[in-house]
Amino acid sequence: MKSIHLAALALLTTAATQQQDDPLTRPIAPEAAAKWIGPQAPIRVHGKTYLVGFAGMNVALIDTGKGLILIDGAVPQSVRSVEANLRKLGFRIEDVKLILSTEPHFDHAGGLAALARDSGATVLAGAWAVTALKQGMSTPDDPQAAWLVPFPAVSRVRAVKDGEVIRLGNVAVTARATPGHTPGSMSWTWRSCEGGACRTIVFASSINPVAANGYRFTKHPEVVASFRASHAKFRAMPCDIMFSAHPDNSGGVEKYARFARSVRPNPYLDPGACRAYAARSAKALAERLADEKAGKAK
Repeated sequence: MKSIHLAALALLTTAATQQQDDPLTRPIAPEAAAKWIGPQAPIRVHGKTYLVGFAGMNVALIDTGKGLILIDGAVPQSVRSVEANLRKLGFRIEDVKLILSTEPHFDHAGGLAALARDSGATVLAGAWAVTALKQGMSTPDDPQAAWLVPFPAVSRVRAVKDGEVIRLGNVAVTARATPGHTPGSMSWTWRSCEGGACRTIVFASSINPVAANGYRFTKHPEVVASFRASHAKFRAMPCDIMFSAHPDNSGGVEKYARFARSVRPNPYLDPGACRAYAARSAKALAERLADEKAGKAK
């Protein structure tokens, strides 16, 4: 009788282990990811726009009245925390209808497959990024290709064009191609109203000119040109509130801290944020090109 009991317990333990071992949420690069996914309480920033991500990684949520839109998915091991943050705000992952992707790197796209599975949502991305998302890895023309790691492939994904408007409920989100950091990076803009105050919100893809060792931007003038085109786009873009994929690239860490202390006016209101974001990237690109020409780049 005891042996039967032990055998049954072993079967239950095995079943529980298998259930917990979800291939779509297995940790990727846990040491690097730990720097980004420090816990952070979800907040309503303006109107029906929320942040449901982390101290070093933004994930945005829009309530359209006819379903939810998520922007970015962080890493696989952060999926349960994103879903928990939705519940804290009174939402359910099952209410997410669309997930918008900024870039197909593991730190922003690693959680997309699990979030899409759990919600049934369709993922939207730029055409180049769709290929990378479907294979779970960026393509060789990505400046960071040599040091990137694979992530769970996304099966239900659709390409959108620069300037395409995605409508759901009472919200229209516009896709803005902002390549450079990857060839298919996409930013997203929409209007959010609170009382009589309507603001243009931008969720900006990264435009950080970093590359794997041995890559030379000076040998890829088309990539340099794409960065500069993205800089011009950000400088001209209507932009009352901006979230960058990594908040520390746009003062988001400080803005969140002030918002959490109920500082008013809303710290996220910053009409110069997109121009400053472009200027920071342009400066970093100029420094990178100078280092390459001087033989200082790795």
